[in-house]
Amino acid sequence: MKKIITLFFVIAFPLFNLHAQSQMHFPVSWKFSQKAINDSEYIITMHATIEKGWHVYSQHLDTSAIQNPTVFTFTPSADYNLNGSAQEDGKLITVKDTQPKEIESFFEDSVTFIQKISAHGAAGFILRGNVFYQVCNQGECLPPKRTDFAFTIPAREMPHQSYLGIFLLGLIAGLGAIWTPCVFPMIPLTVSFFLKRSSKRHKGIADAFAYSASIIAIYVLLAVIITAIYGPDGLNAVASNGWLNLIYFLIFIVFGASFLGAFELVLPAKWANTIDRASEKGGPLGVFFMALTLCIISFSCTGPFLGSLLPAAANQGHYWSLVAGVFGFSLSLSLPFALFAVFPSWLKNLPQSGGWLNTVKVFFGFLELAFALKFLSITDLEGLHIRFLHFDLNGPLGLMHREVFLSLWVVIFALLGFYLLGKIRLKHDSELHHLGVFRLMLAVIVFAFSIYLIPGLFGAPLKMISGFPPPSFYSEGWSLGVAGGGGASAGGSAQQGSNSNTTAHARAKIGCPLNLDCFNDFQAAVAYAKQVNKPVMIDFTGLSCGNCRKMEESVWPDPRVLSDIKNDFVLTSLFVDDPTPLPDSLKYVSKTTGEKVETYGNKWSDMETSLYHYNTQPLYVLITPQGDELAPPVGYTPDIEQYLNFLNGAKAKFQQDSRKP
Repeated sequence: MKKIITLFFVIAFPLFNLHAQSQMHFPVSWKFSQKAINDSEYIITMHATIEKGWHVYSQHLDTSAIQNPTVFTFTPSADYNLNGSAQEDGKLITVKDTQPKEIESFFEDSVTFIQKISAHGAAGFILRGNVFYQVCNQGECLPPKRTDFAFTIPAREMPHQSYLGIFLLGLIAGLGAIWTPCVFPMIPLTVSFFLKRSSKRHKGIADAFAYSASIIAIYVLLAVIITAIYGPDGLNAVASNGWLNLIYFLIFIVFGASFLGAFELVLPAKWANTIDRASEKGGPLGVFFMALTLCIISFSCTGPFLGSLLPAAANQGHYWSLVAGVFGFSLSLSLPFALFAVFPSWLKNLPQSGGWLNTVKVFFGFLELAFALKFLSITDLEGLHIRFLHFDLNGPLGLMHREVFLSLWVVIFALLGFYLLGKIRLKHDSELHHLGVFRLMLAVIVFAFSIYLIPGLFGAPLKMISGFPPPSFYSEGWSLGVAGGGGASAGGSAQQGSNSNTTAHARAKIGCPLNLDCFNDFQAAVAYAKQVNKPVMIDFTGLSCGNCRKMEESVWPDPRVLSDIKNDFVLTSLFVDDPTPLPDSLKYVSKTTGEKVETYGNKWSDMETSLYHYNTQPLYVLITPQGDELAPPVGYTPDIEQYLNFLNGAKAKFQQDSRKP
């Protein structure tokens, strides 16, 4: 009789009404869970609890069986791949019937199905699928049933990649510092000193290696001390503090002027002389003090390179970012001293010191001036938060608009190109009798870059330098509370303006990326999203956030991404450094950090930290108008396909949930 019933349901199942099926009693309950094995692999567990007297069939039934095997279906996605098929963990019972002739394989009481997956990339995603199964007992079989499931795979950091990036930046900075007049001449002098003062060559090589190791130890120890004092949050404050960035601007201007020959920067001679006398003691301690002497006397050349690592490490947001960068810097700076001690014949192939060293110094001087403007731009955007005479110096100050920034860069790099061609001659330059091929090619590259910048004056995105110039909406004519190239105010765009009463307190607008219509107020965005029945895209951003600009200028302009954001989401860009004061009635003390929340920027920052447990930007959160997350939040995601999957997955879930009764 059981076989006949089973066969009937197999044939008639497609005709059953799903509503009627949902009212039937199913003696099986499912519990779904997940566990991370490592950074990219997860174990997906699907546990079935079966009531006494019933059983669930295996995935692997004999061809003679007429029952439905258990089948797991996972929605295909570029975010992951399955590692093999689901494994069964339970007591498998196999029964052979003679009438009709068939072999059944099933589980009683409980069974666990285990599926391993490998996640791709750092962004989180939702893994969806269903299990199709049939339940029988000794006398009857229920119609097959499908149960949907969804696993939320969280976004994860990839610290090794982040540390590798800052480490490589440090390596490049160290290689640049080697060719400066303060360091390059010291290489043959120091190596020759170690090799000649020792009667045995291996002793000289050992001293050279100890010298290199000491250089690394000195710089890394300095980085560890700075990190211990400030920590990652303190370093991150560098990226958005107006005063600190003003100080960096002045430092880079001073270093740039020094490199151009205006004056010579040296540390007090007393420091160098004291350490130099200590180095004469000999032995390992003497070698260490020799390395310390080099670090001090070369400060005027190495300082700018080291200074560039501090804001870069702050943007990374990881605890040991500065240490990783400085380690790369010191490694490349010290490496020549060890290599030339092992292979002293290579010294003959080194170029002789001369006027070309000053050319290298001037080249870096122009770069210092260009980078200095980046720090001034951040100061302009963030402000100094003081009142001077009748002026409130809260940001944005309106001094360094995008057009002004790019105009200065065009001039700086054009002047550098003319210098490389020998059309400009500075104080310490030797007479240029002829132009070398390398110098000519470098001039061509510099001029090409300067010309590349010009379209940016008229609104071109300039992807090559995304993150360096001010935001695209921060152009001439912009002011706080006045539309500057599209966007929306507290109540949204002109199209959305009728909803301005959805927020209790109207507030000044900052702007929206790519001239999109957006909100700068979360409550207004949610109210509008409820009216149009669209999900909300929260863009936690910052005026001085470099990675935010990179996303807006390199990823968002992709036609598919732009179409999704523009047509399928209600965009709200919340600037965590917005200086607009909150009304007194809305000020409060954060329960998460214990700090006072006095500006809209403080409010959005506290919202990001308390609700989503992030404190770095950008952060993109996709939610329903009721506040439910549609996908795990993601941060900086330069991979367009990965970011598109993030948007499309959330959009599909919203549409699916909207169709549910």
